[in-house]
Amino acid sequence: MTLRPDAAAETPETEAAADPGTEAGAEAAAICADLIRFDTANRGEGDAHPERPAAEHVAALLDEAGVAAEIVESAPGRASVLARIPGTDPSHPAFLVHGHLDVVPADASDWAVPPFSGEVRDGCVWGRGAVDMKGSLAMTLATVRARLRAGRRTRGDLVLAFLADEECTGEYGSRYVAREHREYFEGCAEAISESGGFSVDAGGTRIYPVATGERGTAWMRLTARGTAGHGSKPARDNAVAEIAHAVSRIASYEWPVRLTLGVRALLDGLADALGTAIDHDRLDEEAVRLGRAGHLFAGTVRNSANPTRLDAGYKVNVVPGTASAQVDGRYLPGTGEEFLATIDRLLGPKVVREFINHEEAPAADPAGATFAALAGSLRAEDPLARPVPYVMAGGTDAKSFNAIGITSFGFAPLRLGPELDYFGMFHGVDERVPLDGLAFGTRVLDRFLDTR
Repeated sequence: MTLRPDAAAETPETEAAADPGTEAGAEAAAICADLIRFDTANRGEGDAHPERPAAEHVAALLDEAGVAAEIVESAPGRASVLARIPGTDPSHPAFLVHGHLDVVPADASDWAVPPFSGEVRDGCVWGRGAVDMKGSLAMTLATVRARLRAGRRTRGDLVLAFLADEECTGEYGSRYVAREHREYFEGCAEAISESGGFSVDAGGTRIYPVATGERGTAWMRLTARGTAGHGSKPARDNAVAEIAHAVSRIASYEWPVRLTLGVRALLDGLADALGTAIDHDRLDEEAVRLGRAGHLFAGTVRNSANPTRLDAGYKVNVVPGTASAQVDGRYLPGTGEEFLATIDRLLGPKVVREFINHEEAPAADPAGATFAALAGSLRAEDPLARPVPYVMAGGTDAKSFNAIGITSFGFAPLRLGPELDYFGMFHGVDERVPLDGLAFGTRVLDRFLDTR
């Protein structure tokens, strides 16, 4: 759980004099490639390749740096790595850096390179997880290892969590460690993790969105019950028809715009960075006009509910007694009650809902000291950087840590060339991360950790 007491004695003085940015950047690329070669594809609902081999690799890298990491399993093979590195001031708050070891699946036939090869080509590391988020884990590991080799520690304790199962619900990863291993997170109030800090090219301006929140999750199962019978006879109480009508009402509903504090801060920041007014009454059109910059708010100005599954019946001439559907609901911070009330109204009296997964929408302060430190670290490495607050449309392990009082910022810094679309690579084909982007990220992380 803590740094080994003999770790400092193992650090040669010549290593401390080396350029930590160059050293860590090169190491991050190598670690990223190695992590990609562990196939940790997670299809959800328990169908996942075990994270244990990748976790053992991460733990070994930390052990080499003098950190006694612990591997914890929530189920056989579903492993996470936890470590707590003492800071220089025991009275200072601890800080958490968390990320996930699992990835979404990849169909090799669609890719230009084998998705679990970790191949280096055209100045990039290619493979599933390069962006989401083994590249980020590699930057964290390389940065921490370089700092420890140089005898540099954060002021407060630095807590590291490399987690299983983020690509499903986190039940085997972040939820498990937050519930069963709370001792590691004692004194932590804030954290950084994925989905923020990457550059977005916007007509010569480099925007860096730093996530200060994300929409809440309401995955729901809808059920309609009716009278079973022969398909040739009148069926006035048809469960299939009821579920179809309910799903149609949800799919066609136009959710109203709800500008939360975080989204307003993003719109203001984009308008300032791009030197253009953004019409809050025409945000759908503005998102299209602003291109990649518009993608940052297109999915977070309103709640959403997308039907994703239907299930009913077993034979064409039998009217079933029940029918069900599944809906992926997402809602902005502070709008959860409004969201569910709207869903219930759209369902009508004959359809009931239950949660498959329900997590509140976390939010952080876009005007606070931690956001300022994150933004300052980006500007120090890229003088043209324009950091802006950002609310994520989807979700991360931040929700699990929010439930135990830890506020997360999305910050996995990458400088990308204009030809690379972060959102297009996220869960996409030919996912890859630039070598110079990884080097940039390690320098930014190193600067930020100096503020902790």
